Order: sequence, then structure tokens, then C-alpha cells
Amino acid sequence: MNHKILIANRGEIALRVIRACKEIGLKTVAVYSQADADCLHVRFADEAVCIGPPSPAESYLNVPRIISAAEITNSDALHPGYGFLAENAKFAEICESSGITFIGPTPEMISKMGDKIYAKTTMKKAGVPVIPGSEGGLANEGEARELARSIGFPVIIKAAAGGGGRGMRIVREESELAKAFSAAQTEARVGFGDPTVYMERYFESPRHVEVQLLGNGRGKVLALGERDCSIQRKHQKLIEESPSPAVSPEVRKMMMDAAIAGAEAVNYRSAGTVEFLFDESNSFYFMEMNTRIQVEHPVTEMVFNIDLIKEQIRVAFGDDFKHTHVNLEPVGHAIECRINAEDPYKGFRPTPGMITSFHTPGGLGVRVDTHAYAGYQIPPFYDSLMAKLIVHGYDRTEALERMKRALEEFVIEGVSTTIPFHQQVMKDSRFIEGNFNTHFLDHFTMEDRDE
Repeated sequence: MNHKILIANRGEIALRVIRACKEIGLKTVAVYSQADADCLHVRFADEAVCIGPPSPAESYLNVPRIISAAEITNSDALHPGYGFLAENAKFAEICESSGITFIGPTPEMISKMGDKIYAKTTMKKAGVPVIPGSEGGLANEGEARELARSIGFPVIIKAAAGGGGRGMRIVREESELAKAFSAAQTEARVGFGDPTVYMERYFESPRHVEVQLLGNGRGKVLALGERDCSIQRKHQKLIEESPSPAVSPEVRKMMMDAAIAGAEAVNYRSAGTVEFLFDESNSFYFMEMNTRIQVEHPVTEMVFNIDLIKEQIRVAFGDDFKHTHVNLEPVGHAIECRINAEDPYKGFRPTPGMITSFHTPGGLGVRVDTHAYAGYQIPPFYDSLMAKLIVHGYDRTEALERMKRALEEFVIEGVSTTIPFHQQVMKDSRFIEGNFNTHFLDHFTMEDRDE
């Protein structure tokens, strides 16, 4: 390959893409805000362009500046990472019309799968189990009330264009419906520019299980196992693992087949995930499809020994996968802990500031993806993720013990982090036994801080 790739992102994911590019001989261009001048992705890219002030709206979300950066550096391709513009169909379209290869799905795929109602309808037609609920957007509160009565309470109202937990309201009694419907519509309009909402049955104690996919856009789709992402706070994932301790081999095969069928229905290209809700009776239901690389993609890479970013790049330039079903078999167990600059003893309050000491763990089966270092100033303008600690073991028991050891070795001083939280989860009997769901933190209390 003879290409130059601009990474339209920051932090650990930008550095992750740079590393993959270097290993296959591609030149890279980093973009950065004024607040990120000292970030490692700027240092290790072949070129770097400042695209504006710290505010995301003036830098990482500023499409004209990003396209200009690509043009002045003669970049012929762009990787969006995750977040920011990664699932913005208009941005992908602008890249393509500017002669810049967008390393991801087509604009049409992003647009269609980003519409939760369209995605649900498409999956249902493909034979994928979907959560009982509305067939399309709800016209008004009266329609919502009638449907809720037929489904049975509790129900959940969701923004059709939503994500990340925004535009969602749980309704457990009919008396709560009017207020929840109005609030969800308002939040959908403000957050996504689209007030359309839909309704589904709400499951009280589900697990969040997602399937990693790779599609070549020419009819071939690979399913790379599942990840259990049930340990969450306010719909934000904190710990992920693969395989899920709750999924049997029989259910796993059905889940993989369903995910592949759904992706094939849209002739999917690039990396993506189909997210399922997994209930107490071991049934699974389609929730949504993410048309991007996920934060937790290293978990899959560890058990399948595959570089998902490299595969994304190959597919974007018209090549086929390096790997096939023949040589893709999971080995062992992997767990990822997201290390955030937050204080778990104070409600996970963000803790931007200067890192005075930074020591990462090592040893067999330990991986750390981070853009942080001693002397780095964590800016207050972006997501608080500062590192991802991933371990791999022969089985889940070994992976758990390895994660405990790695967390003990991880030293970060100067700012509070979520390391103490992860240490307590790793010794929680429910987590050790694999007996948890998305409400795990509702019954979890941080122990007193060790001084």
C-alpha cells in the first residue's frame, strides 16, 4: 500500500490507528486541538496539524478544518476512530466527495444503521430476533399509551437517532408515560436534531452482549465472537470481556448466525458490532448496530489474535481480509478495564489535571492502550478515558487473576482514577462467578479509600 492516512480523532484511539498504519508501511497525519499539543498521538504521527481551540465543536467536530488538514497534507484516506465524527454519514460523504477514502462503512450504511427504527426493521426482515415494540416512530402520546398497554409495562422510550443513553426514558407505570414521552422527544430533538422516538419492552435484569463483525462490502461477513459489556454506569461501559460467561456454545452459534445475517442484509463493509440484549431465559434480542470500531475492540483482538484496524484499512482500499473463517478461532479469555480520570469515591467525578507519576503493568498477556504519561496534563474538554488495560488468559479464571495483578502494578499519581473501582469489582463474588447484569452497579458500594 502507498497511502497517507489522516486520523480524525485524538488520544489512545488515534495512537492505536497510527501503530497499525506504521506496521503496514502507511504514512500518518495527526490532527489536534490546542489542548492536545502534548498528546502522544501528535508525537508519533509522521505529520501533525493543529485544527483549532480546545472545544470539540471548533476542532474535532469541525469538518471543514479536518478536510483542509487532509488536503494540505495530501492525505488520501481518513480513519475516524470512535466517537466525534465516526458515525456521521454526512462527514463520510464529504470525505468521499473530496477524494478521501473513508475507512469505515459507506455513508448510506452509517445513515441507515444509525436510524434505530430502520435498523430494527432491517434486522427483523433478516430473521434476527428483535425486542417487542413499535414498528416505527410513535406519532403521539396516545399511540405510545396504546402500544405500552399491549406490550405490558415496563417499557422504554428511545430516540430513533440516539445513542450513548441519551433520549431514553424507562416507564414502569402508565401514569409516568406522558411525562417520559415528552422528555424523550425533547432530548432527542436537542441532542440529535430529530424528535422521533420509538418504544420497546424494558427488561429489568438483562446483559449487554455484542458481536464483533467484519464485512468486506462484497458479501462476506465474519463474526468474531461476542463481548459481554454488562458492567456499565449510566449506559457507559466500564468493563468488557470475551467470551461472555453467560453464553452457551449453542446460543453463541445462534447469536453469531443472527449477527451475520443482519450484516449481510445491508452488505456491510468494515468493522462493526451488532449489540444484543440477553435476558434471564438465555434469549437474545437485537438492540442496535454500531458502524465503527468500538472502544473495547482489543478484547476481541486478544482472543482472536487479529488486528481489527488493519483489517478495516485493507477493506477500505478494496482488499480482502487477511484472515478467514478457516484460521479464525478464539483462544482463551480476555478482559478490559477502562481506566478513566474519575474519582469513584465521589460519584465518578472527572478529575482532569497533571499526571505526576505513570507506570504501566507488563508481563505475559497484558496490554495497555494509552496516550498518557508522567507529566501529561489531562484536559477537561474531552472524555475522561486515559487508558485501557486488557489482559488475556488461558481461561476466565486466569484472566481474572492476571487482571488483579496488572491493576496492582498500574501506578497513576496526580489525578484520581477508576483503578480502585476495578480492583474491587475483580474481587466481587458476583463478578467472579459471572453472575451479573447491566444493573450490577445498582448494588455495588465502593469500600473505604485506602490512605
